[in-house]
Amino acid sequence: MRIARTMAAAAVLALGMPAAAQDGPPPVVAAEAPTEPKAIPLYGDATPGNAATENWGRIGGASYFVRNVTRPTLTPVLPDPAKATGAAVVVAPGGAFMGLAISHEGWRVAQALADRGIAAFVLKYRLLPTPGDEAEAGRFIAQRLAAADGGNADGPPRIGNPQTTQDGLAALAMVRARAAEWGVDPKRVGMIGFSAGAMTALNTALAAGADGNSSEGPAFIGYIYGPQDAPAVPTDAPPLFDAIAFDDPLFPTKGFPVAAAWRKAGRPVELHAYQRGSHGFGLGLSGTTTTGLLDQFTAWLTMQGFLTPAGSR
Repeated sequence: MRIARTMAAAAVLALGMPAAAQDGPPPVVAAEAPTEPKAIPLYGDATPGNAATENWGRIGGASYFVRNVTRPTLTPVLPDPAKATGAAVVVAPGGAFMGLAISHEGWRVAQALADRGIAAFVLKYRLLPTPGDEAEAGRFIAQRLAAADGGNADGPPRIGNPQTTQDGLAALAMVRARAAEWGVDPKRVGMIGFSAGAMTALNTALAAGADGNSSEGPAFIGYIYGPQDAPAVPTDAPPLFDAIAFDDPLFPTKGFPVAAAWRKAGRPVELHAYQRGSHGFGLGLSGTTTTGLLDQFTAWLTMQGFLTPAGSR
């Protein structure tokens, strides 16, 4: 049963889009790569890969989706200086580590944050390889997710890519190194991630802590419809905002052990469990309370003090 559920949800996870009640997620149609004039190579002249490897598509004829990213980049989306708070967020889209829902969970999220005075930076991180043909890639991703399931009746598919964690740390380092240029406070740079992007944000924080350099990790985490399994939470873990829908077809809530682990470690955590929303609701699925996600996240950042300069608190 778990394998069947994973196969049914695989396309939803890969596309980073909510499933329709009967028809499932919309198809991906091959598209020309969009112009990304503000995208910055993540490692400067040492950035690996080649943009020519990328396969771009459009979901439902609108939202961009990209696969086979080998050259990671960071795209700034900055607020009007008159309303800038000095806070910054690295935005990590999802897509099963084999694609990025870069419009739905990247550019749109970044613009919404900038509209609220928060500098945002879309991370196009390195991905696991998939076939070039869209239809073949869809079958490959579904099969890979089902195989990664491992027969675990309760846990998420076991899949990931360690390069995404490296890219997460590099993105945070770039924002902090150029903080003065971009008008941000290096101590108020966090991450928000969706699905695989949520795992990337979490893994980035845990990797920084494991190396004894937790200050190199995110100052806070937006963990949006990521797996709810409990990690080992260090005592200096960043504050966590955890949001997921009860009807998520891929990641069962299971009593929210990730939030419980944060509380057990004595670290700040807020949980939002939506009645409906499926997986991949992004900035919100029409007709559900998930549409309040970003306002709730921003209110939480305000409560934590991240939208106020240190000298003003």
